[in-house]
Amino acid sequence: MNVSWLLPATALVPLAGALLLLLLPRVEDVLAARLGALIGGVTLLLAAWASFVTWNRGFGRMQLEVRTDWVPALGLKAHLGMDGISAPLVLLTALLAVLVCVHLIRVQPEHGQVRLLVVCVLAVTGGAVATFTALDLLLFFVAFETVLIPMWFVIGVWGDPHQQERSDRLGGEAARKDAASRFVLYTAAGSALMLLGIILVIARTGTSDLTELIARGGAGMPAATQTVAAVLIVIGLAVKAPIWPLHTWLPPAHTIAPTAGSVLLAGVLLKLGTYGLVRVAVPVLPAGMENVAPWLGGFAVVGIIWAGLACLVERDLKRLVAFSSVAHMGFVLLGVASMTTTGLQGALYANIAHGVVSALLFFVVGALKDRHHSADLSVLGPGLRDRLPRLGWLLTLGAVAGLGLPGLAVFWGELLAIAGAWQSGALGVLNRPFAVLAALGTALAAAYWLRVLRVLWRGTPDPRWAEATFTDATPHESVTTMPLVLATVGLGLVPGPLLAATAGVVRLLLPGGGVVP
Repeated sequence: MNVSWLLPATALVPLAGALLLLLLPRVEDVLAARLGALIGGVTLLLAAWASFVTWNRGFGRMQLEVRTDWVPALGLKAHLGMDGISAPLVLLTALLAVLVCVHLIRVQPEHGQVRLLVVCVLAVTGGAVATFTALDLLLFFVAFETVLIPMWFVIGVWGDPHQQERSDRLGGEAARKDAASRFVLYTAAGSALMLLGIILVIARTGTSDLTELIARGGAGMPAATQTVAAVLIVIGLAVKAPIWPLHTWLPPAHTIAPTAGSVLLAGVLLKLGTYGLVRVAVPVLPAGMENVAPWLGGFAVVGIIWAGLACLVERDLKRLVAFSSVAHMGFVLLGVASMTTTGLQGALYANIAHGVVSALLFFVVGALKDRHHSADLSVLGPGLRDRLPRLGWLLTLGAVAGLGLPGLAVFWGELLAIAGAWQSGALGVLNRPFAVLAALGTALAAAYWLRVLRVLWRGTPDPRWAEATFTDATPHESVTTMPLVLATVGLGLVPGPLLAATAGVVRLLLPGGGVVP
């Protein structure tokens, strides 16, 4: 049975749902959120079906593929495909879309207009699915940009107007505009550089088809040309990851964004950049990536250490989770820079694990902020174990997963990324120093997350909350967090399926089959 229609359907269903809700201005907020959850559920079912078909056919190559005319006059085709790299990301994107829309049924942003917020969520979902399945460079770029536009609206329109930013030097509406403007500035600059790199590749090879470019493995492009294209594409994608020092748009965006926006930022948008590095930069420009790898690895390691130190002194819990994302994505980028099978598998595993754990943390922090009207550690105060035990346990699980505790999701990705760096030839003599510094980053993660738990978990509650009647995690909040809890534990205890899904594809993408030089 021909099931190739599953791929375009998985991308088009949320986009069509977004358009439908946009054309129905009188839909009430709760109904809009329920419709969004329904559309997200259909998208998740389609994604699961497509992933099941791909799994049955074997993950070693592009097992589910469809190609049709897109712009016939220019010879462009809408070429989509799914393999062991794209399937987990499509599933994660669809799952988070469902959870975010379910969250919006009961927890609605202060600015209102939930219908339009759901439109943005569905547009991000459809654009991300298209990005993760695109096998044409120009289609990849167009889908990539489709995701960024609605995300800008989420930050600029539904951002918290009371959230103060930059050490109280900028607050209120100005902080929201600043965060959205910074997001646009970095995004536009990164996209422009990436487009230049893509045009250079197409001009030198005469094709935009990724399967053909990957099969060539850089043949037909001199090493100098590959290096120039790799620099442009890597910088453009690394902005979205984000890499140090191009990360400064992320903490304000996370701090200002509503909970739904933070979940999408961490679980979907950051993955676009790292996915592009694995799908485009590594296999299409192998010689260029060999030259860029030491720089990419160096910036990744600096990001791991710098973000860890920032988290040690950060007082705002939401900003702390945002800074920790910079550190976690540093491990992903280090794994990519290693140019080894082990490192690349670690990068892909850490990518998924971070999406799951960070989404869980942002849902929990959002719940705490809704009750206390602040995410400041001094305001939240001690005694969370006694005041809100279920939310306290959810926060604890996210924290110990974030510090890389064995048996939980983050551990395997970081371990493999460090191992890949240790054995990497692409990083040269810096491979083992980078691995040691990344390992030090895991110690910093343990320090800052244990600091958070020491401040919040035990102790005498602040007098201001002594007589407050806070509701612990509601059934609705449990529904939105439980799938992420199960995924956090499942990925930690049973890493085999995800590693098996990516193993064969990684060998095909790396030059020489991923053999360590």
